[in-house]
Amino acid sequence: MTGTTPAAKAAKAAKAAKAATATATATVMAPATSAAAVAGAVAAAGADAYPRIVAALIRVTSDWTLAEDCAQEALTLALQRWPREGVPGNPGGWLMTVARNRAIDVLRRASAERRKLAQLAALALTDPGPASEEPPAEEVVDDRLRLIFTCCHPALSMEARVALTLRTVCGVPTADIARVFLVGESAMTRRLTRAKTRIADAGIPYRVPTGPALAERLPGVLAVLYLLFTHGYNADGRPAFADEAIRLARLLRELMPGEGEVSALLALFLFQHSRRDARRDDRGDLLPLDRQDRRRWDRAAIAEGLRLLAETRQDGPHAPQDDLAETPQDGPYPSQDGPYARQDGPYALQARIAAHHATAASADDTDWPAIAACYDRLARIQPSPVVELNRAVAHGYAHGPEAGLALLAGVRAGGALDGHPLVVAAEADLTARRGGREDRDRAAALFRQAAAAAHSEPERRALLDRADEAERRHPADGTAGR
Repeated sequence: MTGTTPAAKAAKAAKAAKAATATATATVMAPATSAAAVAGAVAAAGADAYPRIVAALIRVTSDWTLAEDCAQEALTLALQRWPREGVPGNPGGWLMTVARNRAIDVLRRASAERRKLAQLAALALTDPGPASEEPPAEEVVDDRLRLIFTCCHPALSMEARVALTLRTVCGVPTADIARVFLVGESAMTRRLTRAKTRIADAGIPYRVPTGPALAERLPGVLAVLYLLFTHGYNADGRPAFADEAIRLARLLRELMPGEGEVSALLALFLFQHSRRDARRDDRGDLLPLDRQDRRRWDRAAIAEGLRLLAETRQDGPHAPQDDLAETPQDGPYPSQDGPYARQDGPYALQARIAAHHATAASADDTDWPAIAACYDRLARIQPSPVVELNRAVAHGYAHGPEAGLALLAGVRAGGALDGHPLVVAAEADLTARRGGREDRDRAAALFRQAAAAAHSEPERRALLDRADEAERRHPADGTAGR
């Protein structure tokens, strides 16, 4: 089994699933166990059980391939048996038991080695009992958290961390991950294999760090989730990845409830994702923030984001303060004395910025001075060219286009974003807001320049629309919208 490539295993599982579905369709069954019901039940149970199974088996066997194989085979067996036998009362427990038993079978065949015998004995101790019973909740929770920190170890490249998290923690197919990174499936399979080998060869521990080490490692884990969300939120991204980032952020917050930056990151995701249905017009073109129909924003997600953001500070829902109020320390991984223990961290500041946008009744009601102040603080604690770019735009809206253009000149002087379409588009927007005819003509030319360098077709069309608008607009009409 371990000699088969992940691609071949995935193809085999897909073939078995297709055959099982065809068999189920041809069989007269009760509505509860129809082919569609079984497929839905397996998908739902697998989304939650797959990372639990993989995490538990990796902890015991230290064999990533074995853990993933057994989890996949449990899902395949469910597709074959549930149409005939019915969906069990506890699908997740059933899958866990089948995967565990499969791992025991494999280890028994290799039991000539003393190490494998020891693994077998350890695995037997994890017996969850009958399939209708769930394994101990806290043990599974700890396993998943250990897996997240292992996948996001700083010894791995950021690309490897994201890919390994998607594959192992989220169960995303290798082919889908390959498309995100613009490589072939076989190339991505090799990268994942190298990452797992690196973990084994470097002796990377399968555990959650504690004390100062946790404060050092947590930002790296959050950065992986942030990048994962970005892959799904970008104009040409895959929305399912944004959903996975939100799911993992929820899990991390559940496991580490005392960490303010974890809650802040989840809040940021929710604020951004709340606009997903309003970001495009009927043609599928991107709409800037000020032209979106705010009635289509997900108000429940915004409300949840505000509640989460209030957890990071109890003396104001989204207004930066200098001192932290006390936070409950009621989880197994309480908040540590990290660099942001007495002030907003970078994700909290970004979430506050997003909250100001999400709670404004209209674009004109946006509290730009407060947003500019947040960017000032963010630039001090996490300086980067992108932060400085956004800071320049915020100051342009808060204090006038000249202030924004002056800051933007500093961004350009640094050279890190030379030719980047976002820099050119920001200059075009601020220039158009000055309102003169020459400004309008220059803005149109800049928008077209940005469109030529755009990274996706939706962005290109949106920038060309802005160029057309700048050319049509009369000075008396006022400023251009963002």
